[in-house]
Amino acid sequence: MPKINFDQQIDRQDTASTKWDKYTDKNVLPMWVADTDFKAPAAISDALKERIEHGIFGYTHTPDELNAIIIERLQRLYNWKVDQQWIVWLPGLVSALNIVSKQYAGNQAPVITPNPIYPPFKNAPLQAQLDTCQIAMKLERQRWVMDFDLLEQQLSQEAELLLFCNPHNPAGTVYTKDELSRLAAIVVEHELTICSDEIHCDLLLDKHATHIPIATISPEVEQRSITLMAASKTFNIAGLGCAFAIIPNPKIRQQFNKTKQGIVPDANLLGYTATIAAYSQCADWLSKKLDYLRNNHDYLITEINSIPGLSMLAHQATYLAWIDVSAANLENPAKFFEEAGVGLSPGSDFGDHNFVRLNFGCSKAQLVEAVKRIRNALTSRA
Repeated sequence: MPKINFDQQIDRQDTASTKWDKYTDKNVLPMWVADTDFKAPAAISDALKERIEHGIFGYTHTPDELNAIIIERLQRLYNWKVDQQWIVWLPGLVSALNIVSKQYAGNQAPVITPNPIYPPFKNAPLQAQLDTCQIAMKLERQRWVMDFDLLEQQLSQEAELLLFCNPHNPAGTVYTKDELSRLAAIVVEHELTICSDEIHCDLLLDKHATHIPIATISPEVEQRSITLMAASKTFNIAGLGCAFAIIPNPKIRQQFNKTKQGIVPDANLLGYTATIAAYSQCADWLSKKLDYLRNNHDYLITEINSIPGLSMLAHQATYLAWIDVSAANLENPAKFFEEAGVGLSPGSDFGDHNFVRLNFGCSKAQLVEAVKRIRNALTSRA
């Protein structure tokens, strides 16, 4: 078995990398988009090589083996019995957010989303010419969670769709069973459909946290759920275009498929190949990656909280740090740090300009350099 080395710094220049090409010819470390700098597991590369050597890349349907792997995995991890016909394969989860927004565009009711949230949660409804009803997150026991009291207060009778994210991007929260039960009860009582983005479910940093798909809370909420998952963030294969939705309700699934027909293409055949390898052969790699990310997270939270003007709460999941910069009094935080040589995601993109998001899915050496540049930028300003 090849040695796993997450300290390796791989040159991604001249590879058409969205992440790195943003700062071509600039001394800026790209720590923004949710794309890690770790080499994918060797088992995935080997599977892709074998598939490529076949030499024919025609139209492809989902391999039966892959559906079987997903069904077994969901049963083993979450005690969730999923029927194969519930699984809808997609080229990515952002397309799913757009499909479901268009699917529920009929009565022009606003789509409910948390705030702050991953930008496509807001953009997808807008592209379907729908408004959003943004429910503020609240700080509870040092975790950012959706304010369920506020959700119930602001729900309109016309509302049909709630977009949810667990683990949450950007705050890194993993919702508890009690919290999910509360949300599920609201969904059922108000006859909503919940579309739950659970793409970060394998990236648990908190060893005491447990990911629970909201669809498993009750049969009633299961029939009102669209659950979105992929191997892409976990195994760094986002460029291969492969994700899936689990839609138990036949009517909702039929509408979803009808909406995407002729517009959204099938998943990529190499994405299928990589996903099979990821979920069947890469558990040891993932375990080691999580240990590395936990170490990066612990280093980052200690350092950030020692820099005047910055603060960061512990994250339960993801490799994306949500950093409070409000005390630093920066007019444009992301631009300020970019000029200091660190490219971060602006908090305003997610709904809160008082924050920036930092991707620590990189080598420890790069993270140390990024923190050094952030600290120097703030201290030299005084």
